[in-house]
Parts: sequence; C-alpha cells; structure tokens
Amino acid sequence: MHALAELIRDVPDFPRSGVMFRDVSPLLASAKGFARCIEALAAPWRDSDVQVVGGVEARGFIFGAALALRLRAGFVPLRKPGKLPPPVRAVDYQLEYGEDRLELRGDVLEPAQRVLLVDDVLATGGTLCAAAELIAGAGATLLGAAVVIELDALGGRLRWAERGLLHSLLRC
Repeated sequence: MHALAELIRDVPDFPRSGVMFRDVSPLLASAKGFARCIEALAAPWRDSDVQVVGGVEARGFIFGAALALRLRAGFVPLRKPGKLPPPVRAVDYQLEYGEDRLELRGDVLEPAQRVLLVDDVLATGGTLCAAAELIAGAGATLLGAAVVIELDALGGRLRWAERGLLHSLLRC
C-alpha cells in the first residue's frame, strides 16, 4: 500500500481553509497504481456476491465503475442534486466543511439487491452514511463500503460502525 500512498498528493487549505484535500489524480494517472488500487479494493468482496456497486459522486464514480467491472457487478451512481431525472430519492447530510445532498434514482435498484458502496475518501462519514440511507430506502441490501483513503482523526469509521464492513486501503 505504500506505493499507492506515494501516488496521492496532499493539498492544504482546499477547498476551504483548514481542510487537507487528498488528490487522487496522480493515482488515477498511473496505470499500474490504478490497477493495484482496484485489485486491493476488490479483494475482500470477491466472494460476497456483490450485484451492484454504488459509486458516490464524483471520484467514487471512477473507483466504483472500475470495481464493478472487476466484480462483474452493475454500477449505480449516487449523485449531487439536480443531476438525475426523476424519480429520485434524496438525503441531506453534513460534510466536514458544510452540508450537501445526495440523490439516487428511485427505480434503479431492486429490492434485496446486494450493494457495495465506494468512495475515494472517508472523512466524517456523512457522505457514506447518506449513501447507505439511500440504499436502505430503496430496499436493497447494503454489504458494506470500500474507500481508498480513510482519515482516522475525523471519525468516519465510528459513524459507519453499524452499517457493515468498511474496507479502506490507506489510513491517515
């Protein structure tokens, strides 16, 4: 995992003062690094019968779509407001530096489908927990979540604790 960590750039005070942004662009630009990342994200889920991967906008789309392909599963985007045609389900949530809303097409998941959530970073857990709420509201079965980077100091794992397995590649 050390090789993956070297492909992530820290950007202080972005998008707001006091926030340390983890830029995964160098990781995505590295064919070897990106392939290793997807293999490592897939490892604990290979025998879990994942039917759908839910990717959280925006970088979760990149990792999620590649992971869905690797796991031979479908892919569902969880989007910011106004990006999906109706009907949509929506959840408002708190971010480390503000608030936001996440939406899911209301008819895209079937009851009891087995869903894995994917995002690039787990910080306070607001986004991932909102995504889990959308999956549950659709009647699907949440298997757990996979993230590339987990920011330990912000407590997202504690907030996620009762929702299922959480697999993170890098913990900072």
